[in-house]
Amino acid sequence: MTVQAELLHDVGPVQERIEAFVDDVIAVRHEFHRHAELSWNEHHTAARIAQLLEEWGYQVTTGIGGTGVVGSLRRGSGTRAIGIRADMDALPIHEASGLPFASDTPGQMHACGHDGHSAILLAAARYLAQHGDFSGTIHLIFQPAEELGQGARAMIAEGLFDRFPCDAVFGLHNWPGLPAGKLGFVDGPAMASVDWLGIRIIGKGGHGAAPHETIDPVVVAAHVVTALQSIVARNVAPLDTAVITVGSIHGGEAANVIPDSVDLTLTTRSFRPAVRETLLQRIPALARGIAAGFGATVEVEVKRGFPSVVNHPAETAFARQVAIDLFGDDALIADIAPRTASEDFAFMLEARPGSFLFVGTGDGEPLHSPRYRFNDDVIVPAASFWARLAETWLV
Repeated sequence: MTVQAELLHDVGPVQERIEAFVDDVIAVRHEFHRHAELSWNEHHTAARIAQLLEEWGYQVTTGIGGTGVVGSLRRGSGTRAIGIRADMDALPIHEASGLPFASDTPGQMHACGHDGHSAILLAAARYLAQHGDFSGTIHLIFQPAEELGQGARAMIAEGLFDRFPCDAVFGLHNWPGLPAGKLGFVDGPAMASVDWLGIRIIGKGGHGAAPHETIDPVVVAAHVVTALQSIVARNVAPLDTAVITVGSIHGGEAANVIPDSVDLTLTTRSFRPAVRETLLQRIPALARGIAAGFGATVEVEVKRGFPSVVNHPAETAFARQVAIDLFGDDALIADIAPRTASEDFAFMLEARPGSFLFVGTGDGEPLHSPRYRFNDDVIVPAASFWARLAETWLV
């Protein structure tokens, strides 16, 4: 019997076995949601994950890169190893979902579905511990501080892949608006890089009735905000992707007072390193040039974030084929495009080959909305995919 035939033959039992205990996993997911914890403070979440993994027979290591957890399971004589990662942290958002298990902590919410990602991996972990047919090593990586873009790098800096060698590493993100339970695979760049900039425009304040005696930084800021989009239109090739978003403008306190300065904060996103560098060079240059034309000056602070998520071709093709063999062609999201949001899984893909995929969660509020709701119905298919991916990698 071919591997594909075996996979098609076994698809029922894999999902049926996970369905048999999925209510327990959903209850844990709701627990995580109720006890939403911000980046670097995922103490309850990490402890609960460690407890469950230990109960299921995993060798558990905690405190990696802060609150990171790794559960390792070895079977047989195989020498290959696979890593599968889920993130754990919540966002500083006041929840307005109306769920009966909404966050108990005001201003903290799982508005990106990281509680769901952890639940999916826990469901796969339980299946693999109880029923997994493989020879080799599975490392399940539960990562802190993804929302800050710092957790993956912290775990790697503390020896993640030296202490837990992986031949490949995989991750996923839920995505509202895509068909529920279906999987999307993107070749090459799958999510954008992100960087943060702060621009302070320094003018000369004064009375609103005498603007000629001032250098108005509000007017300068208005010109800068408008002109920044010309970088995308005129400095980036039409077939490349670039996003410049000014997220905040702060300056002045009274309608009749021209302030001394105005502060802008913004993010940039792109897929190619060359485009990323173009944005980081042109934004300060353009802001300074415009300010100089008005007699103002500019201070620019650049905070480099993280690179784009670039999927490796062989591992992406492998994962896509596992999904097809498990669920059939109809389970794939056709023509899925890269996302211009960002993910610090990018650092893991710089350190090891692998792939990052998407699971649709159907109609609903977008990610980072205070009304966002994770769709528990996707836990079984996504966990089934993780389980079969690990078994096939370690065949």
